[in-house]
Amino acid sequence: MKKQVAVALSIAVTGAVQAGGIERTSQSVGILFEVGRYAEFSIGSVSPKVSGVVTGSSLASGNMAADYTSLSLGYKQPIGKNLDIALIIDEPVGANVSYPASATPYPLAGATATLDSTAYTGLMRYKFPNKMSLIGGFRLQSLGGKVDLPGPYKLRVAQDKQLGYVAGVAYEKPEIALRASLTYNSEIKHTFNDVKENDNVSVPFSTTIPKSVNLEFQSGVAKDTLVFGSVRWVEWSKFDITPYGYFTSQNDSLADSKNDKTTYNLGVGRRLNDKWSAAVSLGYEASSGVVVGNLSPTDGSKSIGLGVSYKMKKTKVTAGVRYVKVGDAKTSFATFKDNSAVGFGIKVGHTF
Repeated sequence: MKKQVAVALSIAVTGAVQAGGIERTSQSVGILFEVGRYAEFSIGSVSPKVSGVVTGSSLASGNMAADYTSLSLGYKQPIGKNLDIALIIDEPVGANVSYPASATPYPLAGATATLDSTAYTGLMRYKFPNKMSLIGGFRLQSLGGKVDLPGPYKLRVAQDKQLGYVAGVAYEKPEIALRASLTYNSEIKHTFNDVKENDNVSVPFSTTIPKSVNLEFQSGVAKDTLVFGSVRWVEWSKFDITPYGYFTSQNDSLADSKNDKTTYNLGVGRRLNDKWSAAVSLGYEASSGVVVGNLSPTDGSKSIGLGVSYKMKKTKVTAGVRYVKVGDAKTSFATFKDNSAVGFGIKVGHTF
């Protein structure tokens, strides 16, 4: 078969964009497949609109999901003929919740919560002669945040650093731009201390960022045309944040998830000429239909993303936009419907 062009156009705003949710990047290993020495920088900005009303009433929350920006850096280096190594610095999970104070008498009016993370991932890929390769590495993840619920509860936790690992396999057939990788990301458990207001008792509590499995693939289907996609499963049923002070004051979890999630993305890329490429992709995550937390009132999503890429000698600039239709959700006392988010991103990659 004649060699197909590898229109490896990555839309900078990924399918993992969550409006008010926790996951922000899909932890791709795609950098390992870049040619030669390679470095990249990307920035993304997301503007969600998520609001709800107390079930059976007209008490509205206002937009409770604040805008956020995420950054990532990556560097890949070949070591000899068969070995590649890479370092990725990103912000894999996060939250930025802000219920407007003007929404009084909505029960959570004025409540705010932030969750911040930074991950340092070192990866290695060893290439075998049969086009298969083995992927492995470690991830050092830092996680912290704060919560303010007017009156009943306040929480401040410093960044906690813990280690996880990555393992996987890949297959390539360059003559048709075929590549598939399957990777496993271990869960990472963080432990914090919570001190209830007016109480000197410090009680530890733990939070697990759950394990995940990523399938990423691409293949040339015609001259200058590439089909690409991903399937990502995350064990969110293991996610729970129940600080001592919050539980004793509210008799509930601060945040939890009762169902695992699988997110699908499928797209097509097209090289327009020697410098320009374009792509479109669709994303889908099924709704679980279960009651969700008031600090993350979303359930499933549908999305469409558009991207363009411009290549100049050894530098490639990719820009993308993604529209996300956020799935309707029910919390313990409110219903959230007809919500959405728009994300913009840009990635600059350079081959040395």
